[in-house]
Amino acid sequence: MAAKKGKSKAAPSLKFKTIKLPKPVLARTKSVAKALQLRKTIREMSDKKLSVQMLSNLLWAACGINRKKVQIGINGRTAASASNSQEINLYIALEEGTFLYDPLHHQLDPVIAEDLRFLALNTGQRDVGNKAAVQLIYVVDIDKLIHTFGYQEPGLLDPEVQKSYYYVDTGLIAANVFIFAASTDLAAWFHNCDKSGLTEKLKLRENQRVLFGQTVGYPAKSK
Repeated sequence: MAAKKGKSKAAPSLKFKTIKLPKPVLARTKSVAKALQLRKTIREMSDKKLSVQMLSNLLWAACGINRKKVQIGINGRTAASASNSQEINLYIALEEGTFLYDPLHHQLDPVIAEDLRFLALNTGQRDVGNKAAVQLIYVVDIDKLIHTFGYQEPGLLDPEVQKSYYYVDTGLIAANVFIFAASTDLAAWFHNCDKSGLTEKLKLRENQRVLFGQTVGYPAKSK
């Protein structure tokens, strides 16, 4: 059944607490082929909020669980990772606070009741991307590479090999976000971030490192 046309309601503000996301609904997205044709970086975004349903769809597409049993480990994700280590943690900075995405329970776990969206951008980028509703923050947990459920590849103990893997694994998730954004008429932009500021605010462990940020929202013209 086609959706009724009309002025869409603004997404309600979330509360800073554990947010159980609704089941992802992707039936109305564009095809993969069409999304690949439309994929591009869009830096100018409006401050229009994403609905909880859209957040659910976005995060599942990024690195959600798409199968319960795989050969290596206990579940499979929409994005591959070295030996299924699933070492990239995805933080979500919103106006209401900053959360950590829990793919297993498909929920947002509260981290800090502070809007850290500006830290997900470098100083020189903040005049462009600070209006966007969502900032994704990519953080690697190196302990997960070392102690993966999958094949204990000797190279996973080598810091240089670790680096090559977690950069690639971040890129795989970011690419999923780009394709999802293109399939739903959202804007996306992958970029550097204030690593030291985020490390302090998120109270990361020694073996956790902030890598990149990714801005997601509605294009500025749609506001």
